[in-house]
Amino acid sequence: MKTRFSLQTLIGCENIRAPVSEVLKYCNSRRLAVVPQGGNTGLVGGSVPVFDEVIINVGSMKQVISFDKVSGVLVCEAGCILENLVSFLDNQGFIMPLDLGAKGSCQIGGNVSTNAGGLRLVRYGSLHGTVLGIEAVLANGDVLDMLGTLRKDNTGYDLKHLFIGSEGSLGIVTKISILTPPKLSSVNLAFLACKDYSSCQKLLFEAKRYLGEILSAFEFLDNESLNLALNHLEGVRNPLPPAMHNFYVLIETTGSDESYDKEKLEAFLLRSMEGGLISDGVIAQDINQASSFWHIREGVPEALMKAGAVYKYDLSLPVETMYNLVEEMRTKLGNSAKVIGYGHLGDGNLHLNISTPQYDDAILAQIEPFVYEWTSKQRGSISAEHGLGLMKANKIFYSKSHETVQLMASIKKLMDPHGILNPYKVLPHSIVSYS
Repeated sequence: MKTRFSLQTLIGCENIRAPVSEVLKYCNSRRLAVVPQGGNTGLVGGSVPVFDEVIINVGSMKQVISFDKVSGVLVCEAGCILENLVSFLDNQGFIMPLDLGAKGSCQIGGNVSTNAGGLRLVRYGSLHGTVLGIEAVLANGDVLDMLGTLRKDNTGYDLKHLFIGSEGSLGIVTKISILTPPKLSSVNLAFLACKDYSSCQKLLFEAKRYLGEILSAFEFLDNESLNLALNHLEGVRNPLPPAMHNFYVLIETTGSDESYDKEKLEAFLLRSMEGGLISDGVIAQDINQASSFWHIREGVPEALMKAGAVYKYDLSLPVETMYNLVEEMRTKLGNSAKVIGYGHLGDGNLHLNISTPQYDDAILAQIEPFVYEWTSKQRGSISAEHGLGLMKANKIFYSKSHETVQLMASIKKLMDPHGILNPYKVLPHSIVSYS
């Protein structure tokens, strides 16, 4: 039985449970703008209404539909919280290929819609590779059933990729099928100190070469990041006391042979220390110590929020020049702000953060557009994994050509002619008109 809506019903009720297709069909016929919303953990305003848009929250769509232990394919609804999926798969002997600091509240539909990256992309790749199929609802209410579970399917255009990373601007993802790796028995984590950024780079190169098939994460943070964690996160201790070093690296390995994997990691670390790439280091002896190491890295955003105002930038850059931006920003801002650099070194993703006691337009004017121009000159991306949302939609030309953006706008116009889906997000306002 289908639920019928009136405008009064839509406006007068705080929460409505109904098929997404019906809601979109109704809103499209009346040109009512909508905003898809999941866990609301994004950093660029992608799930936040700008004016009076209808919010479509998929949080009640949280069922695991099926799981195939032979293929490792999980099929679930878009509102499943990432951490709940991690727990479900753990009981099945598998893991999610995606791991995020916000896993306790972010939802898989939002993860797919923003093409979230995370801590283990260096091992398992992006969601463009692990998502096998989706179900999505178009602006007019049509349901696209592309919920395949096949690793290979070369029948025409692979349209699911249009919805991975488009932030709900082309359709609302309602179901996902994703390939999950088996949970391996041997996990090791090392917390290491490096004297300079060049050593971090060389360590990454050597880790890819010598750890190869067992390397599952390679994260870095500078001493400003660790200082923030020590000063603002409860229970955090320096893993390498008493000294403070210039840079820190977390290397995680995941494999199936505990003794072999640990010996391989220890031999690599010994070689790296003898070669001067590592100044100090420690391997986690148990799960509690490993969790404390990860808490430092994952807790930096929380520490930044507690420290005061923060300007956040999520950038993809060539690894060899990535930290130059942090140093140039420090020179540019002087004592007026603290500049922090950390991120996913294994895939060239820098989280640049500028911390100040309070927000200041004069400081912002020194940061932007400098950061975007610098990134553009390096042929980098102004959004590595957080999306463009509302905050960066008009900055897209720093990373994409006018011809590319025009084609994106044409696709948007074709799939959402009335412009009701997540308006003012992703694409610049200058080339997209909203009814």
